Amino acid sequence: MSGNECKEPKPNPNPGPNPDPDLNLNPEPKRNPNPCPNPNPDLNPNPEPKPNPHPGPSPKPGPNPNPDLDLNPDPKSSPHPVFFPVTLGGEAGHVSGAVFVAGSEHSPVKMALLTESVLGWSIFTAVLLVILAFCWVYIRKYQSRQESEVISTITAICALAIALITSALLPVDIFLVSFMKYPNGTYKDWAASNETRRQIEDTVLYGYYTLYSIILFCVFFWIPFVYFYYEEKDEDNVSKCLQAKNALRYTVGFVVVCAALLLIGAFVPLQPPPSQNSTQWEKVKYLFEELGSSNGLDALSFSISSLTLIGMLAVITYTAYGMSVLPLNLIKGTRSVLYERLENTEDVEEVEQQIDKIKAKCEDGRPLSLRDRRNLQELEAKLQTLHRRGRHLEIAERSCCTKVGSALRPLKILLGVFFILVALLFTIALFISNLDKALHSAGISTGFIIFGTNLTNPLNELLLALQPVFPLDYVLITVITMYFVFTSMAGIRNMGIWFFWIRLYKIRPQRTRPQALLFLCMILLLIVLHTSYMIYSLAPQYVMYGSQKYLLQTPLSVDPSPGNQTAATTKICDADAPEDQCTVTRSYLFLHKFWFFSTIYYFGNWAFLAVFLIGLVVSCCRGKKSVIEGEVEADDSDFSDDEYAH
Repeated sequence: MSGNECKEPKPNPNPGPNPDPDLNLNPEPKRNPNPCPNPNPDLNPNPEPKPNPHPGPSPKPGPNPNPDLDLNPDPKSSPHPVFFPVTLGGEAGHVSGAVFVAGSEHSPVKMALLTESVLGWSIFTAVLLVILAFCWVYIRKYQSRQESEVISTITAICALAIALITSALLPVDIFLVSFMKYPNGTYKDWAASNETRRQIEDTVLYGYYTLYSIILFCVFFWIPFVYFYYEEKDEDNVSKCLQAKNALRYTVGFVVVCAALLLIGAFVPLQPPPSQNSTQWEKVKYLFEELGSSNGLDALSFSISSLTLIGMLAVITYTAYGMSVLPLNLIKGTRSVLYERLENTEDVEEVEQQIDKIKAKCEDGRPLSLRDRRNLQELEAKLQTLHRRGRHLEIAERSCCTKVGSALRPLKILLGVFFILVALLFTIALFISNLDKALHSAGISTGFIIFGTNLTNPLNELLLALQPVFPLDYVLITVITMYFVFTSMAGIRNMGIWFFWIRLYKIRPQRTRPQALLFLCMILLLIVLHTSYMIYSLAPQYVMYGSQKYLLQTPLSVDPSPGNQTAATTKICDADAPEDQCTVTRSYLFLHKFWFFSTIYYFGNWAFLAVFLIGLVVSCCRGKKSVIEGEVEADDSDFSDDEYAH
């Protein structure tokens, strides 16, 4: 037979039994009016559905060597993916593969979705374990060894861990919305469905619901209850039941405040209310409809925003000062132990001479005047403090930690320089962000919301560059959060816990009372809550949309005819993007549900910058700190030297 002639396929002479009547293993070939083959296989002049692109004799099925493997499955009834063996023949050889039957519950789209989700949540789980270990070491370092309590320690560790975990959820939120799209602005196959994207967003939303609810429980019930429980324990002859009863009575006030915040947030209307001609029932019905439509998001967001507002005050007070004092202390270092011991010995001799001089006035039996007695008491208290200071300096001189610290002096200088550069980067980014809001926002009545970034923000650009290479942006966000915690702790340690002008507690390693430890965790919890808004202020584009892009169709000519050609341009997602093309993070919705909170946060950022600059000037003017800074003070009469262990 010549190459230009065609041969009609012959039927299978021995088809054998068909195990599945719904699947015809030997379909009768359709007669083609054109006896010659189609030179272009992709263009069929007579298209008809064919079960096999190369009809020909079908091999005899033969016995099935594996009874558990159905060679002729029914794709309609099988809940699992079905693969049919295929052999493609040709002059260049053959390729063996499998045909995937769509419609199964484990399709490639869902497998891709599962892979992306598992990657994000796996990193989150690893960070979770690191956070728990960090909180345990951190709290154990500062708690008092003589007054440590199991319940207060566990409460402090859990409260601090919940706050850090909430901040760790922010990069996961950004990662999931960013990885829904390709860099060219189109959705990935697994994210093409609106229902799939909504399921992912709901997963993150439920995570925020859970963590924020736990934060409300800790702030308004558990931490106050444990605090008042140990306050009642200081009184003598108080039973455990009466102690818990009194603590619960004081805690009721915090619960009432929490309930009031939830009610205000639930019924504050965010949309224009009905017209003035509406009846009272219609207005009440409108409020309940608003409550039901938000699924409790407004109430929770209002309560968390209120706590974040308190956290903003703590950030302005402690974090801003700590960002300036921590790097400079690392750079300047501590004073010499030998020089401090010599100076302390001279002070002891001077005080002893003054005491002897006052006592000499009464050697002849004359009583001391009221002024001399007061001076004598002050000098004796000062002498006692100097003796305690001398003992601590002697222990510090023999301590291995002091020798290791001296050896690591170059590393401390480098770390201090790095911290001061990070602090300057934060302040510059925050200043640019606030300036952008002041120049291009919609005004104070909208919370200074900006529609896109108009000024180049270095930190925002850095996060956008790192985001596609997950988890580099996750590491950077974690470092930023840890940096805020360390600088806040440095500020609290240097300043102590104050209530206006009254100093309540001191925070010192291994000497912090249980009540002070609970206060510390409460402040750090509120500070970490505010870091979510701080990160948004530092990198607004990253927190809102991540690295998402969308396609903007622009006409090639000014002709508005329907057949006019258009060109697709890739743009970074902003507020002007179509709603179905860019997904906003759930964290942004929590932070900007109420415009008046955003306005207060905006002015709080300016106050933060001012306090940071003031603290930087004060820290530069101060000299080196003592090697036993915070260990011995004049008002430490309630604490013994045995409480501090080197």
